[in-house]
Amino acid sequence: MKSSSSSSFKSLDRRRFLCGAGWALALPLFESFPVFTAKASTGSENRKRLGCFYFPDGVPMPLPEDPAYQDWAWFPHGNAKDFKFTKCFEPLEPLRNDMTVLSGLSHSAGRTVHGHNNADQFLTGAATGSGDTDYQNSISLDQEFARHVGNQTRYSSLVMSTDGGTGTVRGTHTVSFNPHGRPIPAENRPKRIFDMLFVKSSADAARRLALNQSALDDLLTDTRRLRKRLSAHDQQSLDEYLQSVREAEFRVQKAKQWVNTPLPSVNGDHLNLEITPEEPRAYLQTMFELIYLAFKTDVTRVATYQIGRENGVGISDHLSRAIGFPAAHQLSHETKTPGGWKNFATYCRFLHEEYGRFVMRLKETPEPAGEGSLLDNTLLLFGSASSAFHLSRNYPLILAGGKNMGFQHGQFLDFAGVNAYRGGWAPGDPEPWTKKATQEDLPLSNLFVAMLQRLGVETDSFSDSNGRLDGV
Repeated sequence: MKSSSSSSFKSLDRRRFLCGAGWALALPLFESFPVFTAKASTGSENRKRLGCFYFPDGVPMPLPEDPAYQDWAWFPHGNAKDFKFTKCFEPLEPLRNDMTVLSGLSHSAGRTVHGHNNADQFLTGAATGSGDTDYQNSISLDQEFARHVGNQTRYSSLVMSTDGGTGTVRGTHTVSFNPHGRPIPAENRPKRIFDMLFVKSSADAARRLALNQSALDDLLTDTRRLRKRLSAHDQQSLDEYLQSVREAEFRVQKAKQWVNTPLPSVNGDHLNLEITPEEPRAYLQTMFELIYLAFKTDVTRVATYQIGRENGVGISDHLSRAIGFPAAHQLSHETKTPGGWKNFATYCRFLHEEYGRFVMRLKETPEPAGEGSLLDNTLLLFGSASSAFHLSRNYPLILAGGKNMGFQHGQFLDFAGVNAYRGGWAPGDPEPWTKKATQEDLPLSNLFVAMLQRLGVETDSFSDSNGRLDGV
């Protein structure tokens, strides 16, 4: 009987789910699977948006006695409103009053995790375990917000990365995780993103949606019959499988509600949609522009973009070619060599240039359905889960936008303390991640609670939070 059940399950998997529902699974490219009820914005209040951006490899953190400290350290010098940017931050100077730099925050469950393995915790704060078999994640910040606003737009969220897909356990290519802690595949092809957001689907989309609904119905009928023949352990496996089916059902239902709604009209003539990371600067500009267009046209109010994967793996490691270096991760290893801090900071400066270009676009665009600019109604988090060379503490973070939500900017919030060890290192020192922490960071999830509350989500906790971060 056990063998027969196993055979039936495998047959069902291929015959019904992959063939029958596969198109439905691919249709809404960026979904977080809430229960969908399509409704348009009433315009009675400003739309609230969230964008989260992740970069790998940490940041340059020379010690104060190092000659490079003054010009090429990532964190500003000073505190509160009285601070000075280094050369690394100069491209963001025009946005000084629209952003806050934060120091001294991290996720408690990630502080002992090597910096090669921590990107998947950045927006979740989850204790993901120590190996591959016990890996477990939780919902990410963006998807928590998407659960509350995703039913108001065509796409619940837009999930992007330079490398695309999901990557591997502890080598993620996405920073977005659904309510069950499963990675949401990220898209990295600009043309595919543009087409899904703005190009009309085929005329028979409604017919195909109906066929996929029928296939899902047949699948559920088959599994109910199959369940009676399974052991308790196999029933648990089947339940996990059926969760994927329910998620597919949610996506089909939402797609049906939007299939006859006209797509927004945008002019994409200025975009090279065939661009690849082989042209790094233009590629980043295109990816940021797609998020800008998505926010401006209100096809989604939630977006994530993982600029690069950790551990120097993947095509994203070659973005540094934009400034004449072969590999970005290598720069973080070469800070002991002459000019190493400057080289690493120059790469971070390049990221700031392109990110700043995107933020400025939002600032210069009036809010289409409310007051202020797009930036005033969009909250942006830019950062990494490493600071100095694989150290999963004192995350480098920039919070921008959201002035209409009550955020106060133009400050450097240094929760690490002026005299605290920040994780810098010098030639001959042990790697910072091997050193025992002399003080505990504040939970980054406290900031997430503050962000969610200002975004309109009624919550007092997220992940490992123990309160709400004040001062932002």
